[in-house]
Amino acid sequence: MKKLNSLLLFVATLLIVGCSSEKVQLDQKVYNQGINITPRPMELVVNEGKFELNEKTVFVTSTEELQKVASFFSNRMAEATGFQIKTEITAPSANFINIQINDQLTVNDEGYTIEVSPEAVEIEARTAQGAFYAMQSILQLLPAEIESKTVVNAAEWSIPAVSIKDEPRFKYRGQMLDVCRHYNDINFVKKQIDQLSMFKINTFHWHLTEDQGWRIEIKQYPKLTEMGAVRVEGEGDKYGPFFFTQEEVKEVVAYAKERFIEVIPEIELPGHGVAALTAYPEYSCTGGPFEVRNIWGISNDIYCAGEEATFEFLTNIIEEVIPLFESEYFHIGGDEAPKRRWEKCEKCQARIKAEGIKGDDKYSAEEKLQSYFVQRMEKVLTKHGKKMIGWDEILQGGLAPSATVMSWRGEAGGITAGNMGHDVIMTPSPWVYLDAFQGDPNLAPVGIGSYTELNKTYNYDPMPAELAKDKQHHILGIQANIWTEYMYTPELVEYFTYPRVVAVSEVGWTSLNNKDYSDFERRLDNIRVRLDMHDVNYYIPVPEQKGIPSCNFVAFVDETTLEFDTTEPVTIVYTTDGSEPNANSTIYDSPLTFTESSTLKLRSILASGKMGEVRTITIEQQQYLPATEKEADFEGIKAEHFKGVMHKIDQLEGLTPDTVEYIASPQKASFRVKGYRELTEDDYYNSILTGTITVDADDIYYFKSTADQLWIDGKLILTNEGEVKKNSRADRSVALAKGTHSFKMIRLSGINGGWPPVWEPLYIMLRASGESKYTYMPDEFYN
Repeated sequence: MKKLNSLLLFVATLLIVGCSSEKVQLDQKVYNQGINITPRPMELVVNEGKFELNEKTVFVTSTEELQKVASFFSNRMAEATGFQIKTEITAPSANFINIQINDQLTVNDEGYTIEVSPEAVEIEARTAQGAFYAMQSILQLLPAEIESKTVVNAAEWSIPAVSIKDEPRFKYRGQMLDVCRHYNDINFVKKQIDQLSMFKINTFHWHLTEDQGWRIEIKQYPKLTEMGAVRVEGEGDKYGPFFFTQEEVKEVVAYAKERFIEVIPEIELPGHGVAALTAYPEYSCTGGPFEVRNIWGISNDIYCAGEEATFEFLTNIIEEVIPLFESEYFHIGGDEAPKRRWEKCEKCQARIKAEGIKGDDKYSAEEKLQSYFVQRMEKVLTKHGKKMIGWDEILQGGLAPSATVMSWRGEAGGITAGNMGHDVIMTPSPWVYLDAFQGDPNLAPVGIGSYTELNKTYNYDPMPAELAKDKQHHILGIQANIWTEYMYTPELVEYFTYPRVVAVSEVGWTSLNNKDYSDFERRLDNIRVRLDMHDVNYYIPVPEQKGIPSCNFVAFVDETTLEFDTTEPVTIVYTTDGSEPNANSTIYDSPLTFTESSTLKLRSILASGKMGEVRTITIEQQQYLPATEKEADFEGIKAEHFKGVMHKIDQLEGLTPDTVEYIASPQKASFRVKGYRELTEDDYYNSILTGTITVDADDIYYFKSTADQLWIDGKLILTNEGEVKKNSRADRSVALAKGTHSFKMIRLSGINGGWPPVWEPLYIMLRASGESKYTYMPDEFYN
């Protein structure tokens, strides 16, 4: 997790709020220079002069709805300025912010105009929502410290004189938050809604049910939260019960509404329902029993489509959820629903026969049965005046008549649905899946595995070139998705989300010809200070090894040179004497060469002076480990397997293996569970592999593996014990002489963080010092 040094944070806070009697010149801060409105406006002209906000400034409004907008921002600004800005109906001669509705304005319903002069701020919008966004832009014209929750001793609060005309490109600009894999409470949800509103995101998609947890109270079915909102983790710890009461849901909806954000609920069906089936197994094909899933991936157990009571059950749930939300939309999921249970279920097969459902060259009968399932639930929603949204799998077997499709598996589903005349929300991986790494995976908390830098998200265009011109109006907009499998804390949710969700806001709002990534990078300096005021734990670029995978243990023989880069332009400082880098440390500006063992510490510094985490690299001078003759009396690799659940290496001590085999490479070891399926007691095996490897030159070799331990020539090279084994992030290097070297690797079976190690093959990946990529070692690498 990325955390600031607490002392530095304390000092930075003192500087921001200006605890001394001297007033702070906020406009002179480098991050407050220029125009910092985000997302970038459609038209903006900078004029001469500025408007100074002070204790005598007043709002002027003419309607009750606009008075609420004025009151909202008056309270916001009062926290930082100490000014209690009042609202009046009649404008004084000067020093006012006038907010008015003009339904003749040539912008769309969320658009607005702003005219700032030294005398006044004039705002016009077609709707109160447009006026709200205009005021968000006014806040962004003020110094970033306007977001402070405590009074800032500022020399002045000034707004540059500008003329702005602005409107969004797309009407749907959203973020999805999964609170099922890892729960985040109502205060965290509200905090995220605050940030979304700041950047004019207008939709919050709330993913409330999953295999791993049911997170919304359903009074007719209390066991959904009594049993479905709690799970026992693979490590043995109890997680939950965690869920939102109906009163909390209403509170979030009202809170979002005040910020002009629509909250869309998602109740998953027909798949991703194991938590519900744990509580009510009678609505499954097998009758259970089930346990709330404590591993990630996809379950074969889904709702039974042949049991009529299933539809009554889901209808009752949906009809209890609908009154809690004001959104016109209701998300039913529809994704990742394996048909294995339906294929063998007599009731489901009877349903297929009774409904005359037949498979064809494109879709099986079971896939068409899902279409039947989804269309039945659509009728329930339509009856209550709701529009159905589903993930792009709802295209399979025939799309429900009024369905809106969220295209997540790339853009193909969205293109197909759009050309069919259905509305589409573009939410494709990898561009807007914010659980992906945003920097070198070796330097980040564990993640889902893909890699999406900020600029890739920013440069995404939700309007597919392949979509017919006369169908482009069906692209409603864009949504960022935050899946929380590996986001074990609220801080990690924010670390993966920001600042990429801000880039998504600009993708959804700003026209293509007005986007400018270099200007966005500049504005990020200001954006991050605003996020600081809300205690958001955003990603700060980490110094990475340039052109090669980063490694925090670098071996060398004679000398080594390290070159660094970052995913965004930030200053890097470093030390080599063991001390922690600070603002006065040496600035990195060229490659560093080492001829003796050293400890290199680096960190990034933002324009605000805030510093990222310290990265520590051990640089060790070594002699080549000498090659040895192979002494084993077997060919290939000896693999010893021990049955049972184990989380610590020492649990293997003194045990006799249950199975021994001889294999050509680690990847061919037995007891890997393929298909990411549920695990049984017989699946848990721990493995010790021993053998030799051959390298063809004296060199520095970098090793990567998800094994708990990897030893070379009796030397511990890397360890992942106690880590989540989804990704290898403990790369390490060692100097090896040409020839044969012994190795031992150990893999434990115990689940850490929801990822079973037995889902992964055992492997060793290797790269020599001059290579930029790791490769899996072929069989001939092992002797």
